[in-house]
Amino acid sequence: MEFDGPRLAMIGTYPPTECGLATFNLNLSRAIGTDREWSTHIVRVLEGADVDPTFELVTEWVVGDPFSLARAAGVANDADAVILQHEFGLFGGRDGDEVLDLVAALNVPLVVVMHTVLEAPTDHQRWIIDELTAAASVTVVLSQSAYDRMLMTYRTPTEKLTVIPHGADANFSGSLLSGVKGPSILTWGLLGPGKGLEYGINAVARLQRRAPRPTYIIAGETHPKVKLHEGERYRHQLEAQSRELGVANRVVFADGYRDAQSLRELIRSVDVVLLPYESRDQVSSGVLVEAIASGKPVVATRFPHAVELLSRGAGFVVDQGDATAMADALEEVLYVPGIAMRMRVAARQEASALLWPAVGAQYRSLLRALFAERASGIRR
Repeated sequence: MEFDGPRLAMIGTYPPTECGLATFNLNLSRAIGTDREWSTHIVRVLEGADVDPTFELVTEWVVGDPFSLARAAGVANDADAVILQHEFGLFGGRDGDEVLDLVAALNVPLVVVMHTVLEAPTDHQRWIIDELTAAASVTVVLSQSAYDRMLMTYRTPTEKLTVIPHGADANFSGSLLSGVKGPSILTWGLLGPGKGLEYGINAVARLQRRAPRPTYIIAGETHPKVKLHEGERYRHQLEAQSRELGVANRVVFADGYRDAQSLRELIRSVDVVLLPYESRDQVSSGVLVEAIASGKPVVATRFPHAVELLSRGAGFVVDQGDATAMADALEEVLYVPGIAMRMRVAARQEASALLWPAVGAQYRSLLRALFAERASGIRR
């Protein structure tokens, strides 16, 4: 198909890679492309030779391979602008500093999307971000807390920094899974230490005195890197904990693969989403955004993005590792009349700015401004 409008190079992981950033890159590409004048070419970042030619507009960048990097830079420079998804460790080199080799080869406007903004980076990590954002025309962060942290911790100029939220598909209506019986609690995503699921299981065990008793669904496969080094040890620990607490029949491990449609159906079918994460550093959570875009009440630990998005009534925030507080919050949502309904209403109101069409429009507006500045001789 021929396109007459802007052509973008989208750099980051991409399906069939299974990670949140890959899904984000796919959805953002589609959201921008809803305006048919715009087209995107994916530069898929890989750790090894795992070429997948199923989508014609994909170039593979195998990290650590200079020839692959040069090819990726050439594709990027054929575009009108580059949107690069950044996570530490995604690219080759120490802390992923190979990304700077690519950036140095670009001669088109660069938009960097920061998925992680560390509050206490190492000197090397801070140097990478300062170099990356200095080279970028604009740096996008996914929350106000990330914006504030960027200004406090790094040297990114205010005029080159903007907030565009993490997107999600509207998921307010549709079929429900007949096998999910309320009260039901859901956590989903790739499993591994740091997810705090042991605290979630502990919290659910504290609610077994209630009638009807709640069910806790833990959906997702073990993170590939965790599985490579530790196998299924974390999952087995959680299963053993469930047995020891007497809730093995109330904790369901749904570890099979779910496509986007199946996952959305599962989210619609539950009563509350639990995010028991141990991290205090997380300024962006795609799972949190998807829960809100599904109109679901949320109970989350006190990570920055949760504090920000749940402050207007869509959920409760509790301290990390506090299973008692988690249980109390879940008990209110599931058993106190009116609480869940008020949260669902607040979540729907919060979701309006988070849906992919609105997010895609913000990126197109941002890029149009960059193109106009470039045409007038202004360079950021």
